Amino acid sequence: MIRKILALFIALMLSQNFIFAAAAQNEDKNMTRTDICKKNYKILFGGEALTPTGDDPEMMAILQKYIFGEVFTVGELDIKTRELITVTSLAVQQTLPQLKAHINGALNAGATPIELREAIYQLAPFIGFPKTLNALGVLNEVFKERGIETPLKSTATAKEEERYQKGFEIQNPLYGDEIKQSMEGLPDDMGADVARFLTEVCFGDFYTREGLDVKTRELLFVSALVTTGNTTTLKSHIKGNLKAGNSNETVTATIVQCLPYVGFPNTLAALRTLKEVLREK
Repeated sequence: MIRKILALFIALMLSQNFIFAAAAQNEDKNMTRTDICKKNYKILFGGEALTPTGDDPEMMAILQKYIFGEVFTVGELDIKTRELITVTSLAVQQTLPQLKAHINGALNAGATPIELREAIYQLAPFIGFPKTLNALGVLNEVFKERGIETPLKSTATAKEEERYQKGFEIQNPLYGDEIKQSMEGLPDDMGADVARFLTEVCFGDFYTREGLDVKTRELLFVSALVTTGNTTTLKSHIKGNLKAGNSNETVTATIVQCLPYVGFPNTLAALRTLKEVLREK
């Protein structure tokens, strides 16, 4: 009897949660973009959006309603993922004041310090170490201001002698040996060194780290490549994303999330690249 009562209670609670979730979704659908903007802005930055202050309140109003009231409604990405995508794009661009604001926004949206660190660490093979160190400087500045002790705990898992093998185990199912083949024929076989570096550094040093799973790492790399405008590499990573388990819709929403930060030309080029990959499928 007790078990039956407990089962009925759990079923009732689940149904109530479903009703509340559905009501919240319906509420969002009935909200204006201004209402949605204010709601998202409050979550991310803790202040009020659309205030008539500063030197350019009109620009800020256009920006805020467009980003937080419209782009944030495209696709099924949660707000934390949207901010990790944004942090990635801003780090690639080296727009450091905006990066600082969105690192704070990501923390407010539920991203952990380690998730943010890993999102920036893994950019090094894509944008180089100097820009990555610039972004880390901003990240650590935010951590200190928020009382987050650094250095954060280590999340490395690959030993020195395992870097190639562990990296290959991640790389090969997603990308095969396409880089190795493309590097063949260079003088003194130096292309083989480059292919090995990619396996050891990108996949062995970074992808093997804890804190972000491979699906999330791949998704954030889409943001990085949309930002750079490198559609050739983006095409490869869209395929890698799909193999890693991200859906067509998730990849599309990630590209659209970059739109306010990189502009229409890069975003449209990325969406055309996505369409090519989907046609090939």
